Amino acid sequence: MADQLQMIWPEARVAHRLEWQASDGYSLRTFRAGDEDAYLSLMRSAGFDTWNQDTLGAVLKNAIPGGIMFAEHMASSTIVATAMGWYRPSALFDTAYEMGWVAADPAHRGKGLGRVVVAAITQALLEHGARRIYLLTDDWRLPAIKGYLKVGYVPLYHKPEMRTRWQETFLKLDLKMEEYAGVDYDMLPPPHPAR
Repeated sequence: MADQLQMIWPEARVAHRLEWQASDGYSLRTFRAGDEDAYLSLMRSAGFDTWNQDTLGAVLKNAIPGGIMFAEHMASSTIVATAMGWYRPSALFDTAYEMGWVAADPAHRGKGLGRVVVAAITQALLEHGARRIYLLTDDWRLPAIKGYLKVGYVPLYHKPEMRTRWQETFLKLDLKMEEYAGVDYDMLPPPHPAR
């Protein structure tokens, strides 16, 4: 199985304040007790079939404070999109936070809700003191990748074949790769210490 694509929040944008606004009819809120079953259902409806009570427990245990964000459909009081942030060092980063588990209910896609929850979680991570934020995604998740790019994440070229895979992804998105300053892993400066 091929490695997932990775994206990173650029070091130059660490002090940048993100702005977002939910679409009409939706509001933004964090996880609260009692959301567990609805959260699990949302993740499964978005295609994360392996999500179970153990996955949910790990997310709840490891998310930063306020690090699980929901877009809620106000008319039905249903959570319809989500993202989360947690401290999660990886094989590439020994001190890093991951912005992940982004999902949207298929019935509410196309309203920019994914971008809203991604921006909100990225801001929460920055306010928490994160200086190195990354995300993992798949080549075929084109709408998600486009949303990540719009929020401000850029491709990370962490293996030789990644530049080619990103070129193919940008072609499918009908975007010019040179307009999104990707980062070579070997050229990354060490992250500034958390405040």
